[in-house]
Amino acid sequence: MTHPKLRGLACGLLVGLAMAGCVQAQQPAPGAAAALPDFTGIVQKNAAAVVHVEAKYNGRRQARPMVRQRMPDDPSEEFFRRFFGMPMLPSPEEQKHTSLGSGFIISSDGYILTNNHVVEDADEVSVRLQDHRTLTAKVVGADPTYDIALLKVSAGGLPAVTIGDSRSLKPGQWVLAIGSPFGFDYTVTQGIVSAVGRNLGAGDQPYTSFIQTDVPINRGNSGGPLFDLQGRVVGVNSQIYSNTGGYLGVAFSIPIDVAMHAVEQIKAKGYVSRGQLGVSLQALTDDAVKALKLGSANGAIVADVTKGSGADKAGIQSGDIIVGYNGQTISQAADLPPLVGMTKPGTRVPVELLRDGKRQTLQVTIGEAPRDGKALAAAGGEAPSARTGSAALGLSVQGVDADTREQMGLPAGEGVQISDITGPVAAAAGLQPGDVILRVNQRKIGSVADFREATRDVKPGGTVLLLVRRGDQSSFIGLTVPDDE
Repeated sequence: MTHPKLRGLACGLLVGLAMAGCVQAQQPAPGAAAALPDFTGIVQKNAAAVVHVEAKYNGRRQARPMVRQRMPDDPSEEFFRRFFGMPMLPSPEEQKHTSLGSGFIISSDGYILTNNHVVEDADEVSVRLQDHRTLTAKVVGADPTYDIALLKVSAGGLPAVTIGDSRSLKPGQWVLAIGSPFGFDYTVTQGIVSAVGRNLGAGDQPYTSFIQTDVPINRGNSGGPLFDLQGRVVGVNSQIYSNTGGYLGVAFSIPIDVAMHAVEQIKAKGYVSRGQLGVSLQALTDDAVKALKLGSANGAIVADVTKGSGADKAGIQSGDIIVGYNGQTISQAADLPPLVGMTKPGTRVPVELLRDGKRQTLQVTIGEAPRDGKALAAAGGEAPSARTGSAALGLSVQGVDADTREQMGLPAGEGVQISDITGPVAAAAGLQPGDVILRVNQRKIGSVADFREATRDVKPGGTVLLLVRRGDQSSFIGLTVPDDE
């Protein structure tokens, strides 16, 4: 069975204007406790503020290809996909490419919000209004990380939407979308909020906690508004989870609070800045919970700390488990990046963590993330002559050679290098010769002798937590030794 894939919605065939208000509320059956909501008022009030967006790519330039990104915790390791446009090639000579999507007017002076992937790298962008006017649009600024683009048209007195508060949304609430799926302008669909705070993994907009809905949206709905029952915009329709490119009941919208946070910065300085804590995180696995003797898997374990970062200066250490940020509970690793990203650089925030089983709070001054959105990895030694091994763990180690130490940025006196995989426990965990072990059960390892001492008492049925560095990345890996039978 093929697992679904996430696809953006920026394409669809351009078709003529459809009628607004195409959804009529169903009438309740006799004796029903309450009537279903009537959406016609919301449509009549807001449809004119929704626009059809067309982005053209001339010559040899084409829309960016599909971006493949992994679904979090997907055992099949299938990939998400976002469409950036449907090729419309009049002839091989012309080589023109058009991407179609939706957008909405956020102020009467001509500012329009849409997805970045609808207009990214376009040579020409235009929008069509409900009154049939087609206007040339300028891309004022865009942020690929949030997938938000701000457009501007030279027109005044335009109808604009009312911005709502996505933070107040709750699962089960009715919501409504207006957009141009497959080019059918002003198509109205409705559903409910399926979940809030949905994180799609580090590779797919890690700074965004999406609104998940069951609103039917398809290719061409990208950039269109998601309304609540009060007729306020609470989200920007962005992606669907599908193995066909069509709607399968799971759709994702960018919270309007995130989108407007980006808009304000684009207007003020032309780009979006995000906060950076200065750590790389890892989910708490069952082995890690067992090895650290934790009561639950809530929180995120710190794998690396960037030297000189706010986290480093505040005293956060590798192995700490972050359970709270600025008063918000951190239940999993994916919870933290959106909160940090929305924090203004220079802000001092409390970070709650567990260290050696004790809870403490550190005050951290948040830095500014690199403009490319990629967090800096922390630069995470011993002569390779001495060796030792652990039969129970199925590996042997030696000192770190000079080339490896230089490549990994390891200072002298840190880590031992795996020289050989000798048994099934280490092999099953994915360890490889050349990996560097920095810690064993939170104990720093600086020599072969340290490793021998730290693993001396490993018993059948026991679990050992290793902090392992491979390349420029560090990860905690739990090894459980099988019981003797």
